[in-house]
Amino acid sequence: MNIIVLTPVRLLGDGLAACFRTRSDMNVLAVVNDLESLRDVLAAVEVQTVLVDVTQGVDLFDLRAIAYEWPAVPLVALGLNEQRQEVIRCGRAGFAGYVARDASIDALCQALSEIVAGRLACPPEISGSLLRALFRHESDSGEELDPELALTRRESEVLELLGRGLSNKEIGCELCVSVATVKHHVHHILEKLKLERRAQAMRRVRDAPWLAHPASTARK
Repeated sequence: MNIIVLTPVRLLGDGLAACFRTRSDMNVLAVVNDLESLRDVLAAVEVQTVLVDVTQGVDLFDLRAIAYEWPAVPLVALGLNEQRQEVIRCGRAGFAGYVARDASIDALCQALSEIVAGRLACPPEISGSLLRALFRHESDSGEELDPELALTRRESEVLELLGRGLSNKEIGCELCVSVATVKHHVHHILEKLKLERRAQAMRRVRDAPWLAHPASTARK
């Protein structure tokens, strides 16, 4: 199993790499300390999983973008505070699994093997909460847009760039469209999300990055 470890704490990264090297079925390809370096390694080598240290804070929006770009590589949250809302947040950010803060090295290795194989074990109370959260997500009109108000593919692209803090001019350059066209898209995005100001849309997509990646974006 080829692994990348993402952590800003060098001591933690080196320690994990040393532990994994004692196991014949695990190979640490790289220990990186930022998302840009993670992207570079993912683009260069074949990876089975990425272990992400979430104890120091991590940009969930950018991580979700990575999960979309490399869907076959499961992201695993290391050191997660095993509470319902934290697990749900990580799931929505694109993580395929997690390892709790009190897990041992043996438990970590077992969890990685299970997650890479497509399995995830978690306490019954967490499982129940996840199912309830999925039900609420599907039924809550504040999170799931009415089909008639769904964002188009271009609006989703604009919303994602908006969440990154880009100006209309910068969004236009990124998408090769005019500033007037960007303003038009932003206007419709605010209408569909029932928001009044651009800053509200920025906060909304940062808190709920899946809004910029709706299940269906076939319409232009």
